[in-house]
Amino acid sequence: MDELDANVSSKEGFGSVEKVVLLTFLSTVILMAVLGNLLVMVAVCRDRQLRKIKTNYFIVSLAFADLLVSVLVMPFGAIELVQDVWIYGEMFCLVRTSLDVLLTTASIFHLCCISLDRYYAICCQPLVYRNKMTPLHIALMLGGCWVIPMFISFLPIMQGWNNVGIIDLERIFKPRLGQDLHVIEKRKFNKNSNSTYCIFMVNKPYAITCSVVAFYIPFLLMVLAYYRIYVTAKGHAHQIQMLQRAGAASEGRPQPADQHSTHRMRTETKAAKTLCIIMGCFCLCWAPFFVTNIVDPFVDYTVPGQVWTAFLWLGYINSGLNPFLYAFLNKSFRHAFLIILCCDNERYRRPSILGQTVPCSTTTINGSTHVLRDAVECGGQWESQSHPPTTSPLVAAQPSDT
Repeated sequence: MDELDANVSSKEGFGSVEKVVLLTFLSTVILMAVLGNLLVMVAVCRDRQLRKIKTNYFIVSLAFADLLVSVLVMPFGAIELVQDVWIYGEMFCLVRTSLDVLLTTASIFHLCCISLDRYYAICCQPLVYRNKMTPLHIALMLGGCWVIPMFISFLPIMQGWNNVGIIDLERIFKPRLGQDLHVIEKRKFNKNSNSTYCIFMVNKPYAITCSVVAFYIPFLLMVLAYYRIYVTAKGHAHQIQMLQRAGAASEGRPQPADQHSTHRMRTETKAAKTLCIIMGCFCLCWAPFFVTNIVDPFVDYTVPGQVWTAFLWLGYINSGLNPFLYAFLNKSFRHAFLIILCCDNERYRRPSILGQTVPCSTTTINGSTHVLRDAVECGGQWESQSHPPTTSPLVAAQPSDT
């Protein structure tokens, strides 16, 4: 238990220079998250073409969740971290913690829904996508992204269910007269600096349930969806190559790769890199926190407070990265941002953002005609356009600035 004492008491205040550096960094993270997510929401609200794409409803709701994280959660955490004290009382600590769990879980759920939307758009027939992604189904998915997190945030936290059964380690293993404070109280109060903190401790059942619902299930679905999208894209690129070789063989002479096929191969490579970036950022930001969240109750709550703080803010940073991953890599969004930031300057206006003609090639696979189009970007992923029921679209995204 000496380790527990050390973990709690080792948290000391920062010096003046450290406070300035820390405050600057945290302010930059919060400002980036606020402005980025606001810009995404305004762009979709003002641009009719962006509102036509179903995936953008998820992106706007995601931006709203991340905006609330940056406004209602991050500032209070930053103040506590810089001042080394929680000054807002125990009740608001519970409210702030509940909002933290609710909004970050809602953000992760939205990322999962976006991956499922892309899976149905890319890996299924157009009729299947239209049947799956009806306005009612989209509304239900969005509602689930906000309602389900309530059952692992406000309900159990305000009732104190997350604290039930936490063992008083000091009383059991090392009783000391007059110093047998509960492990929760020890983390709340730093006797060296005479400070109180807003801490969130969970028992084993809550840690497992919360982590599985909020992270591991969405993570598994995202991995499966993006893997299938990647396989489908590579398969269609291979089909294009086979058709080109067959055409060259029928003419009896080799043909150099045309500009369109070279462009397609670059597109597939960029799309694959984008998928890696999306999953890499998501795992990097949230995996450390949720792994620690499960491990801590099983190691007698000995994870240092500094580790918790670092992993928690790493997750918060994901709310600032999402606008860049799901919108700023999109040509249509970037053009809408340019119009907004340049105050509706006419030189940046175009008759249509998404209605441009793109080259396409066709092939027949398993008796059905497949139309292979160049990218219409959707958050660094793939976006399907409207096609007759007899065609099966595959639209590979171009995530880079082209």
